[in-house]
Amino acid sequence: MNGETALETLSQQVTDTLRDWVLHGRFKAGERIEEIPTAQAMGVSRTPVRAALQALANEGLIDHQPKRGYLVRAFELETIVAAYEVRAVLEGLACRSAAQRGLSAAQAQTLRDCLANGDRILGKGVLLPEDHEPYQQINVTLHNTLLSASSNPWLSRFAEQAHNIPYASDRIVLWDVEHAVILRSHGDHHRIVEAVLAGDCTRAEQLMREHVYYAGIIFRNNFERLMKDGEAAA
Repeated sequence: MNGETALETLSQQVTDTLRDWVLHGRFKAGERIEEIPTAQAMGVSRTPVRAALQALANEGLIDHQPKRGYLVRAFELETIVAAYEVRAVLEGLACRSAAQRGLSAAQAQTLRDCLANGDRILGKGVLLPEDHEPYQQINVTLHNTLLSASSNPWLSRFAEQAHNIPYASDRIVLWDVEHAVILRSHGDHHRIVEAVLAGDCTRAEQLMREHVYYAGIIFRNNFERLMKDGEAAA
Protein backbone atom coordinates (compact mmCIF):
# COMPACT_ATOMS: atom_id res chain seq x y z
CA MET A 1 0.00 0.00 0.00
CA ASN A 2 1.54 3.32 -1.05
CA GLY A 3 1.53 6.43 1.13
CA GLU A 4 -1.36 8.13 -0.66
CA THR A 5 -3.57 5.05 -0.45
CA ALA A 6 -2.71 4.59 3.23
CA LEU A 7 -3.69 8.20 3.95
CA GLU A 8 -6.99 7.77 2.12
CA THR A 9 -7.71 4.61 4.12
CA LEU A 10 -6.87 6.35 7.40
CA SER A 11 -9.08 9.33 6.47
CA GLN A 12 -11.97 6.97 5.75
CA GLN A 13 -11.47 5.16 9.05
CA VAL A 14 -11.43 8.47 10.94
CA THR A 15 -14.54 9.62 9.05
CA ASP A 16 -16.38 6.41 9.90
CA THR A 17 -15.40 6.67 13.57
CA LEU A 18 -16.42 10.32 13.88
CA ARG A 19 -19.73 9.61 12.15
CA ASP A 20 -20.35 6.74 14.56
CA TRP A 21 -19.55 8.97 17.54
CA VAL A 22 -22.05 11.59 16.38
CA LEU A 23 -24.75 9.04 15.61
CA HIS A 24 -24.32 7.43 19.02
CA GLY A 25 -24.39 10.74 20.87
CA ARG A 26 -20.75 10.97 21.95
CA PHE A 27 -20.88 14.47 20.49
CA LYS A 28 -24.06 16.26 21.51
CA ALA A 29 -26.16 18.58 19.35
CA GLY A 30 -24.59 22.03 19.25
CA GLU A 31 -21.24 20.77 20.54
CA ARG A 32 -18.09 21.98 18.78
CA ILE A 33 -15.74 19.32 17.43
CA GLU A 34 -12.17 20.55 17.69
CA GLU A 35 -9.41 19.13 15.51
CA ILE A 36 -6.59 18.85 18.04
CA PRO A 37 -8.45 17.14 20.93
CA THR A 38 -10.20 14.82 18.47
CA ALA A 39 -6.92 13.90 16.78
CA GLN A 40 -5.37 13.22 20.17
CA ALA A 41 -8.32 11.07 21.23
CA MET A 42 -7.96 9.02 18.05
CA GLY A 43 -4.18 8.88 18.08
CA VAL A 44 -3.87 10.39 14.60
CA SER A 45 -2.64 13.65 13.08
CA ARG A 46 -4.92 16.61 12.37
CA THR A 47 -4.90 15.96 8.60
CA PRO A 48 -7.29 12.96 8.50
CA VAL A 49 -9.48 14.58 11.19
CA ARG A 50 -9.76 17.75 9.07
CA ALA A 51 -10.72 15.67 6.03
CA ALA A 52 -13.26 13.71 8.10
CA LEU A 53 -14.90 16.87 9.41
CA GLN A 54 -15.26 18.22 5.89
CA ALA A 55 -16.79 14.92 4.77
CA LEU A 56 -19.33 14.95 7.59
CA ALA A 57 -20.17 18.58 6.81
CA ASN A 58 -20.81 17.59 3.19
CA GLU A 59 -23.16 14.86 4.46
CA GLY A 60 -25.06 17.45 6.51
CA LEU A 61 -24.30 15.77 9.83
CA ILE A 62 -22.29 18.72 11.15
CA ASP A 63 -22.18 22.41 10.25
CA HIS A 64 -19.15 24.56 9.55
CA GLN A 65 -19.52 28.05 10.98
CA PRO A 66 -17.00 30.88 10.57
CA LYS A 67 -14.85 31.42 13.68
CA ARG A 68 -16.68 28.61 15.51
CA GLY A 69 -15.50 25.61 13.53
CA TYR A 70 -17.62 22.48 13.19
CA LEU A 71 -20.77 22.11 15.26
CA VAL A 72 -22.94 19.00 15.57
CA ARG A 73 -26.32 19.67 14.01
CA ALA A 74 -29.45 19.49 16.10
CA PHE A 75 -32.34 17.52 14.64
CA GLU A 76 -35.91 17.87 15.86
CA LEU A 77 -38.14 14.85 16.43
CA GLU A 78 -40.22 15.43 13.31
CA THR A 79 -37.08 15.79 11.19
CA ILE A 80 -35.83 12.43 12.40
CA VAL A 81 -39.20 10.76 11.88
CA ALA A 82 -39.30 12.23 8.36
CA ALA A 83 -35.97 10.51 7.68
CA TYR A 84 -37.55 7.18 8.62
CA GLU A 85 -40.34 7.89 6.12
CA VAL A 86 -37.77 8.51 3.39
CA ARG A 87 -35.85 5.38 4.36
CA ALA A 88 -39.05 3.33 4.17
CA VAL A 89 -39.71 4.44 0.59
CA LEU A 90 -36.11 4.10 -0.61
CA GLU A 91 -35.41 0.73 0.99
CA GLY A 92 -38.81 -0.56 -0.06
CA LEU A 93 -37.98 0.35 -3.65
CA ALA A 94 -34.58 -1.31 -3.26
CA CYS A 95 -36.27 -4.55 -2.22
CA ARG A 96 -38.65 -4.35 -5.16
CA SER A 97 -35.74 -3.86 -7.54
CA ALA A 98 -33.69 -6.63 -5.92
CA ALA A 99 -36.62 -9.04 -6.20
CA GLN A 100 -37.06 -8.14 -9.87
CA ARG A 101 -33.39 -8.45 -10.78
CA GLY A 102 -32.55 -11.42 -8.61
CA LEU A 103 -29.61 -11.72 -6.25
CA SER A 104 -26.20 -13.18 -6.79
CA ALA A 105 -25.38 -16.38 -4.94
CA ALA A 106 -23.05 -14.43 -2.66
CA GLN A 107 -25.72 -11.83 -1.83
CA ALA A 108 -28.31 -14.50 -1.10
CA GLN A 109 -25.88 -16.34 1.17
CA THR A 110 -25.02 -13.13 3.02
CA LEU A 111 -28.71 -12.57 3.76
CA ARG A 112 -29.18 -16.15 4.93
CA ASP A 113 -26.14 -15.85 7.19
CA CYS A 114 -27.56 -12.64 8.69
CA LEU A 115 -30.83 -14.39 9.46
CA ALA A 116 -29.12 -17.43 10.97
CA ASN A 117 -26.80 -15.34 13.13
CA GLY A 118 -29.70 -13.17 14.29
CA ASP A 119 -31.69 -16.29 15.16
CA ARG A 120 -28.79 -17.54 17.24
CA ILE A 121 -28.43 -14.28 19.15
CA LEU A 122 -32.13 -13.71 19.77
CA GLY A 123 -32.91 -17.37 20.42
CA LYS A 124 -31.52 -17.08 23.93
CA GLY A 125 -34.55 -15.01 24.91
CA VAL A 126 -32.43 -12.18 26.29
CA LEU A 127 -30.06 -9.62 24.78
CA LEU A 128 -26.70 -9.72 26.51
CA PRO A 129 -24.33 -6.73 26.31
CA GLU A 130 -21.81 -8.74 24.30
CA ASP A 131 -24.52 -9.43 21.70
CA HIS A 132 -25.20 -5.76 20.94
CA GLU A 133 -22.41 -5.08 18.48
CA PRO A 134 -22.77 -8.39 16.58
CA TYR A 135 -26.52 -7.91 16.15
CA GLN A 136 -26.07 -4.30 15.10
CA GLN A 137 -23.62 -5.46 12.41
CA ILE A 138 -26.10 -8.10 11.26
CA ASN A 139 -28.73 -5.40 10.89
CA VAL A 140 -26.44 -3.09 8.91
CA THR A 141 -25.18 -5.90 6.66
CA LEU A 142 -28.68 -7.09 5.82
CA HIS A 143 -29.98 -3.65 4.91
CA ASN A 144 -26.84 -2.73 2.95
CA THR A 145 -26.93 -6.02 1.03
CA LEU A 146 -30.51 -5.39 -0.06
CA LEU A 147 -29.64 -1.84 -1.14
CA SER A 148 -26.67 -3.13 -3.10
CA ALA A 149 -28.76 -5.87 -4.69
CA SER A 150 -31.06 -3.22 -6.16
CA SER A 151 -28.20 -2.30 -8.53
CA ASN A 152 -29.40 1.30 -8.34
CA PRO A 153 -26.57 3.55 -7.10
CA TRP A 154 -28.98 6.44 -6.49
CA LEU A 155 -30.96 4.40 -4.00
CA SER A 156 -27.82 3.63 -2.04
CA ARG A 157 -26.65 7.23 -2.19
CA PHE A 158 -29.90 8.79 -1.01
CA ALA A 159 -30.50 6.09 1.59
CA GLU A 160 -27.04 6.79 3.01
CA GLN A 161 -27.99 10.44 3.46
CA ALA A 162 -31.12 9.43 5.39
CA HIS A 163 -29.03 7.06 7.52
CA ASN A 164 -26.78 9.94 8.54
CA ILE A 165 -29.58 11.66 10.43
CA PRO A 166 -28.92 10.89 14.12
CA TYR A 167 -31.11 8.05 15.43
CA ALA A 168 -32.63 7.44 11.96
CA SER A 169 -29.95 4.96 10.96
CA ASP A 170 -29.98 1.19 10.96
CA ARG A 171 -26.59 1.57 12.64
CA ILE A 172 -28.51 2.47 15.80
CA VAL A 173 -30.28 -0.20 17.83
CA LEU A 174 -32.20 0.78 20.96
CA TRP A 175 -31.02 -1.97 23.27
CA ASP A 176 -33.24 -1.06 26.18
CA VAL A 177 -36.44 -1.76 24.28
CA GLU A 178 -38.08 -5.10 24.99
CA HIS A 179 -36.54 -8.26 23.58
CA ALA A 180 -39.89 -8.97 21.90
CA VAL A 181 -39.62 -5.74 19.89
CA ILE A 182 -36.25 -6.64 18.40
CA LEU A 183 -37.44 -10.21 17.87
CA ARG A 184 -40.38 -8.85 15.88
CA SER A 185 -38.01 -6.71 13.82
CA HIS A 186 -35.84 -9.74 13.08
CA GLY A 187 -38.97 -11.62 12.08
CA ASP A 188 -39.52 -8.84 9.54
CA HIS A 189 -36.05 -9.57 8.20
CA HIS A 190 -37.02 -13.19 7.60
CA ARG A 191 -40.19 -12.22 5.74
CA ILE A 192 -38.42 -9.56 3.67
CA VAL A 193 -35.60 -11.86 2.60
CA GLU A 194 -38.07 -14.65 1.80
CA ALA A 195 -40.05 -12.31 -0.46
CA VAL A 196 -36.95 -10.95 -2.20
CA LEU A 197 -35.50 -14.40 -2.88
CA ALA A 198 -38.89 -15.58 -4.15
CA GLY A 199 -39.02 -12.67 -6.59
CA ASP A 200 -42.22 -11.34 -5.02
CA CYS A 201 -41.63 -7.64 -5.82
CA THR A 202 -44.80 -6.18 -4.36
CA ARG A 203 -44.62 -8.08 -1.09
CA ALA A 204 -40.89 -7.39 -0.68
CA GLU A 205 -41.41 -3.65 -1.10
CA GLN A 206 -44.38 -3.48 1.26
CA LEU A 207 -42.70 -5.54 3.96
CA MET A 208 -39.60 -3.35 3.97
CA ARG A 209 -41.70 -0.18 4.05
CA GLU A 210 -43.59 -1.48 7.08
CA HIS A 211 -40.36 -2.64 8.73
CA VAL A 212 -38.68 0.79 8.55
CA TYR A 213 -41.91 2.61 9.37
CA TYR A 214 -42.30 0.48 12.50
CA ALA A 215 -38.73 1.34 13.50
CA GLY A 216 -39.74 4.99 13.28
CA ILE A 217 -42.67 4.37 15.60
CA ILE A 218 -40.39 2.67 18.12
CA PHE A 219 -38.02 5.61 17.91
CA ARG A 220 -40.78 8.15 18.44
CA ASN A 221 -41.95 6.26 21.53
CA ASN A 222 -38.43 6.32 22.97
CA PHE A 223 -37.30 9.79 21.87
CA GLU A 224 -38.05 11.69 25.07
CA ARG A 225 -36.51 8.99 27.22
CA LEU A 226 -33.35 9.03 25.07
CA MET A 227 -33.07 12.78 25.39
CA LYS A 228 -33.51 12.61 29.19
CA ASP A 229 -30.89 9.89 29.44
CA GLY A 230 -28.50 11.97 27.35
CA GLU A 231 -29.00 15.04 29.55
CA ALA A 232 -28.47 12.97 32.69
CA ALA A 233 -25.22 11.56 31.31
CA ALA A 234 -23.91 14.98 30.20
